[in-house]
Amino acid sequence: MRAAVLPGLNETLQIRDDVEVNGPGPGEVRVRIAASGVCHSDLSLQNGTLPHPFPVIPGHEGAGEVLSVGDGVTSVKEGDHVIMAFCAPCGDCPSCLRGQPNLCNVIMTDSLTNPRFVVDGMPHWGYAGNGSFSEEIVVRAEAAIPIPEDVPLDVASLIGCGVMTGVGASLNTAKVTPGSSVAVFGCGGVGLSVIQGARICGAAEIIAVDLLESKRENAKKFGATYAVSPNDLAGLSMQLTGGEGFDYAFEVVGLSSTIRAAWDATRRGGTTCIVGAGKIDDMVMFSAFEIFYMERNLIGSWYGSADVRRDFPRLLRLWREGRLDLEGLISQRIDLSEINEAFEALKNGEVIRSVVQFK
Repeated sequence: MRAAVLPGLNETLQIRDDVEVNGPGPGEVRVRIAASGVCHSDLSLQNGTLPHPFPVIPGHEGAGEVLSVGDGVTSVKEGDHVIMAFCAPCGDCPSCLRGQPNLCNVIMTDSLTNPRFVVDGMPHWGYAGNGSFSEEIVVRAEAAIPIPEDVPLDVASLIGCGVMTGVGASLNTAKVTPGSSVAVFGCGGVGLSVIQGARICGAAEIIAVDLLESKRENAKKFGATYAVSPNDLAGLSMQLTGGEGFDYAFEVVGLSSTIRAAWDATRRGGTTCIVGAGKIDDMVMFSAFEIFYMERNLIGSWYGSADVRRDFPRLLRLWREGRLDLEGLISQRIDLSEINEAFEALKNGEVIRSVVQFK
């Protein structure tokens, strides 16, 4: 079958037609991928920001149809439409039992120790336990979340990572309150989803902060009430909050400089939520005094603090009612052969989301 293979760090994706996938074994499902979003985290895989074993099939934002199931699988059946969850809960570990299923590492660890793809007799991993830049994948059954058949699979694919991460950061992690003020640093696909989540939560002012004017203007279509460059944020904060700062600030870039900027933009007693995926060695500095004196909440958000079993259907209900724009996030629909060009366009800020459609 066809798949995009990333041989190593900083290498170009190779489109191959001789990729095999093993299984499904007990507790696994085999899925024909219909569509996969191209997420910035796939770039972070390529450039090493997010560590992962190589060689690997990228892609972790997919949707498709179940082809077959292994022994013991009862959650889905052949023919079901599913969204792939790159961080699926096992249901039994301490994180799952304490109500934090997004922090479950059981299935993620399984995917990193059991590469399911084979190319030229050599094992290949699926990125984040998925590998949705492939016509077919095999995953643990918990990672295939069934959805109604009338949901377009290209639209559904976006929920698997970017939309869940962004909307979930507002709804689940930060728990944005009605009437509050929100600043969002970074207006790519995840940032736009944070903005939509803040709008759904009832925030009064939602400020989109980005270096690119095109992204700032686009953010207004998704619920931003103001859009400014980083240099103009202090003036807008003075205008809206008297210089006190915003109730919530979300960092959706993954850089120490923007994390610090989001922290500085947050009012005393407010919440700074870190959504962007940064490098292990990119350090952020805070003084001992400001941590206790400002009483700001500094929180990370992994996968939008999601329980995918609850939240994927919830996001689809919001989409059906016109409260969550998914179609607008898709900049272009491409064939797998165009994936390297899509990577470059995403890297340069020219697109929000490309969606690979498999014929």
